[in-house]
Amino acid sequence: MYSQTKYLIAGDSALVVEFGNEISPQINERVRGMYLAIEKAALPGIVSLTPTYRSLLVQYDPLTVPYREMLQTLQKLEGSLEKMELPKPNVMEIPTLYGGDCGPDLDFVCQHSGLSRDEVIQIHSSREYLIYMLGFAPGFPYLGGMDERIATPRLKTPRTKINSGSVGIAGQQTGIYPLASPGGWQLIGRTPILLYDPQRNPPILYRTGDYLKFVPVSEEEYGEIEQQVAQGRYQYRLYPKKEAKE
Repeated sequence: MYSQTKYLIAGDSALVVEFGNEISPQINERVRGMYLAIEKAALPGIVSLTPTYRSLLVQYDPLTVPYREMLQTLQKLEGSLEKMELPKPNVMEIPTLYGGDCGPDLDFVCQHSGLSRDEVIQIHSSREYLIYMLGFAPGFPYLGGMDERIATPRLKTPRTKINSGSVGIAGQQTGIYPLASPGGWQLIGRTPILLYDPQRNPPILYRTGDYLKFVPVSEEEYGEIEQQVAQGRYQYRLYPKKEAKE
């Protein structure tokens, strides 16, 4: 984390508030805190806020609030972040069928890591992953905290289409494709649940600062859940995260 936050000009109507130069929970907490502080302040002239791993893009209307005034306002808000209480995180379970047609790259991850299929699955599903940010597609979660033992490079040639619900690994990251789209992540499994549903309220059930927990399921269980989702009967499992014991 920087000793002094950087305020970078991004064109004539945006500022980037940059808190550090690495992926870490502490830096991301500052990003989320700044996001909430701006929202609660209901600042005039704000057009949109885009949080990332380590920074916050603030787009504003310079005809409503000139640059100098916006900069001073943001710097003043930053001074109050220590008092900002972030929402308590939830954990959402992601039932996942690993390997086979759902995870065509699982064997490559095994070869690259030198681990067995069962070991890769156990390692991948043993953690609760912090959602650092959402992007690329509606509901696509960029997750932190994956075990380095299963880190695997991206595909050399991206696929032109990846099925929705596909669970992948790219470098030291893991994530889920909420919609069918092109992509270059190594696919190790798939979930039958809908991460993004425009007909649902809210369309995305998790937020930045929440956690995802992958839960291995069998082909039979996958089919049952898929049917329940299609019929609108599936009960999404979302619960408060337990605080770590000191």
